[in-house]
Amino acid sequence: MPIYSLAGRVPRIHPEAFIHPMATVIGDVTIGKESSVWPGAVLRGDYGTIVVGERTSIQDGSVIHAVGHLPTVIGNDCVIGHIAHLEGCTIHDKALVGSGSIVLHRAHVHSGATVAAGAVVRNDGVVPANSLAVGVPAVIKPDASSPEMIVTSAAVYVANVHRYREELRVIDQEMSTVTPDR
Repeated sequence: MPIYSLAGRVPRIHPEAFIHPMATVIGDVTIGKESSVWPGAVLRGDYGTIVVGERTSIQDGSVIHAVGHLPTVIGNDCVIGHIAHLEGCTIHDKALVGSGSIVLHRAHVHSGATVAAGAVVRNDGVVPANSLAVGVPAVIKPDASSPEMIVTSAAVYVANVHRYREELRVIDQEMSTVTPDR
C-alpha cells in the first residue's frame, strides 16, 4: 500500500487502523485506532499536519490536505464521505462530512453536525453542533442534523475495518475470469 515518508515526515498509523491498499498516505499524518482510509483516498501531509482520530472513516476518493500553518484535524467517530475535500479545517468528534463536499481553511464542523453532500463550507465557516450545512456556499440549518445517524454510520465503518482486515484478499485475474456456459 502506498504509505510514504517525505523529508523526514513519517505517517503514524495505529496498528488497528485499516488503510486500503489503493489509498495513499504521505508525510505528517496520524491515523487512530479502528479508523479507515478507503480506495482512492489521499491524505497528503507534505506541508502540514493531518490528524485523524479513532473510529473515523475517510471514504473512497476523498482528499485530505493541510498547509504549514493550518493542520487538518478530524476527530473521533467521524464519517468523511466519498470524494470529500478537507483542507486546513477542524472536524470535531461525531461529525459527518457528506459525499462530494468541501470544507476549507479555518472552518469548524462541530460535534453532531452534518455537511450535506456537495456543500461547500468556505474559509472560516462554522457549522454549529447538531446543525446541517447545505448548498454552495453552505447555509446553516440549526438542529437539522441527526447525531444518532452519524454514530450509527461510524460504527458501520468500524465493523468494516475488522471485516476487511480479516477477509480482503488480492486474487489472481485468471481466477476471477468467468467462462460462459456452453
